[in-house]
Amino acid sequence: MSSELIYSVKQILSAPSDHDYLDQLVTNIKDACAMYKEVELMEELDRFAQDKEMEIENMCNSNTQDFVQSVNQLLTARSGTVELTTEILNLNKTIHKSTDRMVEAKKALVDSKGVRQNIDETTQALNSCLEVLQLANRVHELIQAKKHYAALRTLDELQNVHLRDIMQYGIADMIQKAVPAMQRMVKDAVSVDLNTWLFHVKEISESLGQIAFDQTFLRRKRQQERPVYARGFKLNSAIELVLDEREEFDILDNKEIKVDFTPLHECLHIHEALGQREEFRFEFADTRRKQKDLLLPPVLTITEEENTGLNQFEQLLGGIAGFAIIERATVKRTQNFRSQTDVNELWDSMVSRALQLIESAIANIHNAETLLKIKRVLSVFIQTMDGLEYSVTALNAFLPGLFQRYARLLLAEYSKTVNEIISEDDYMPMVIRDLEEYTKVIEVSFYEPDASQPPNSLTFPLTLPFSQMFPYCCIDIRNFVNRFYHYSDNVFDTYNPAIDETLRQSLDTLLCDYICKDLVKKLEARYLGQIVQILINLEQFEFACRKLEEKLAEARQDPAGPEEVKLRATEEFAVKRKDAEKRIFELVNLKIDDLVETAEYNWSTNVRQKEPSDYLKGMTRFLSDIISSMLVALPDDIKGLIYFDALSHLASAILALPMSDSVKQITPAAVENLKLDVDYLENFVQGLRIGLPGIFDELQQTVELLRQGKERSEMFYNIETRMRKYAAVDPLNGPVLLEKLVESKTNSGSTLGGSFARLRGSS
Repeated sequence: MSSELIYSVKQILSAPSDHDYLDQLVTNIKDACAMYKEVELMEELDRFAQDKEMEIENMCNSNTQDFVQSVNQLLTARSGTVELTTEILNLNKTIHKSTDRMVEAKKALVDSKGVRQNIDETTQALNSCLEVLQLANRVHELIQAKKHYAALRTLDELQNVHLRDIMQYGIADMIQKAVPAMQRMVKDAVSVDLNTWLFHVKEISESLGQIAFDQTFLRRKRQQERPVYARGFKLNSAIELVLDEREEFDILDNKEIKVDFTPLHECLHIHEALGQREEFRFEFADTRRKQKDLLLPPVLTITEEENTGLNQFEQLLGGIAGFAIIERATVKRTQNFRSQTDVNELWDSMVSRALQLIESAIANIHNAETLLKIKRVLSVFIQTMDGLEYSVTALNAFLPGLFQRYARLLLAEYSKTVNEIISEDDYMPMVIRDLEEYTKVIEVSFYEPDASQPPNSLTFPLTLPFSQMFPYCCIDIRNFVNRFYHYSDNVFDTYNPAIDETLRQSLDTLLCDYICKDLVKKLEARYLGQIVQILINLEQFEFACRKLEEKLAEARQDPAGPEEVKLRATEEFAVKRKDAEKRIFELVNLKIDDLVETAEYNWSTNVRQKEPSDYLKGMTRFLSDIISSMLVALPDDIKGLIYFDALSHLASAILALPMSDSVKQITPAAVENLKLDVDYLENFVQGLRIGLPGIFDELQQTVELLRQGKERSEMFYNIETRMRKYAAVDPLNGPVLLEKLVESKTNSGSTLGGSFARLRGSS
């Protein structure tokens, strides 16, 4: 047995306490087990026990009583030892159980620490993922709240910051893949708002344009209220803009309408952030082109109704104006977004299409007033858009054509009116009932009354020389001219000679081809009073044309134009007035011829009349009647011409009676009867007091020549005597009449030939 075991046994047995004994025992048992010396340890313990028993026996033999006592004590100790051993064994079991529990608890503790770490890591990961999910949800919330840029910034923060912390997790990949979709959601949401805004802008375009038109009207009104020196400046000129700059008005932000460009700016900002600015710019331009096409109707309807005829036309121009205003504002409120070229192309396209629609619509318009209304709306549109710096060249080029059509319709309208006036006229001098009517007639007609008779001194009823058609036609002429100038007001930016020239030509056409021509047609009538009245009216129109020339010269739009304006109608009325005079002469002479044809001269009679011939009495009555009634309103110079022509014609007609081939001879009694009639006419003319001396000289001298008879006819063939006494007698008629005197006994043919021979010889 090794000394180590002996030493170990001694240590076990020499342990100072039970606890140390057990510890040493357990330790040695384990060591022995580890060294495979359990048997040796047991043998050593048995040997040690035997030795101790022998010692005890020896001691007992020598000390029995002590031994017994010791045995008892030992038994007691042994009993205690057994109990203690039992307790030790129980304690050992308890220790083993506690150790197992402790090991299990420690293992559980170790396991729980790992789980706790995993939980912490998981919690942290979950928190990071939840934060990412919250940001993703926040993007949706911002989109719903229409905070699109904030949503885009949140999405950018999510993608570039938060996703980097959870890239090891699958959710990061899912969200990363969802980012483009969420970007599209932001873009779609802002695009929806933009489309809503575009629809709103489309709906208010007409109202926006109407507000702009109203402002143009107000500017016109303010322009007219300014001092005279400032009224000459055109609307939208530099001076007018300076004068009007104190009147501030924002078309896009006022009490009636407000256009908020925030949706456009936000959409533009979002697309810029997404790097899609150019794509958005092209999409926006395409959308505006489509809206432009929807703005223009396929067909424009303009009717001649009083209140609703121009509704669609005004809506069209209002919509175009509103569209163009938005486009101009878009250019000014964004940078490098809307191309000026694109805007101008849209404008030119709208103007071109609108002009086509207007041209087609006005083809069915036959009322000049409707065209005037169209022009007024169009002129306001032009001035409004010119103020917004849009090109109005095409619109201004359209106006002259519209003006020409207006002029034609206006001429057709007034030509019909004057035709009715002329056809319904009674061709009697106009009778004025009171001063008020007189004042109105003088105001509207181009008539200058006698300045020596003021209106307050006139006696009513008053007869004016012209018939009622003259002032009525003057009213139409004034209205005709005024409506021409009404059309040209605020239309042409620079002088257009077509205005004055078209007015002059149209006025000439109205005056010449309708008024004058219709009056001349009336000259075909045989009623002398009507012809006289037409003559007076023509003279009044001639004077009115001269007045019109003066007024047109004053009102002409070209300050550098000629000082005078010449109307063809002035000369036309003068010429036709002469024709009317000739017609009067013709009718008077026809009447004279009719009366002369009733003359019943008996050239072979030997009976002398005591009274003038009946036809001559009728002649003087006729002349007296026309002088006192029909010709009384004529100017003195015209009356003098008529009297002179009528009486000259009468003298010639009377002189032609004995010159007729049917008259073969003339008796002295017939000559005296003729002398009686001639004297009667002479007295009648003198009684007229119209100053027509010598009008019957030829007739008187011819009668005197016949009264001298053939015996004294030699004086006629003597040129000196003839020029002194018979100068008015026709040299060819005198011999013919002398040959017809009954005193002649010779052959009339030979005598006549001899008389002509003597006449030529004396000449």
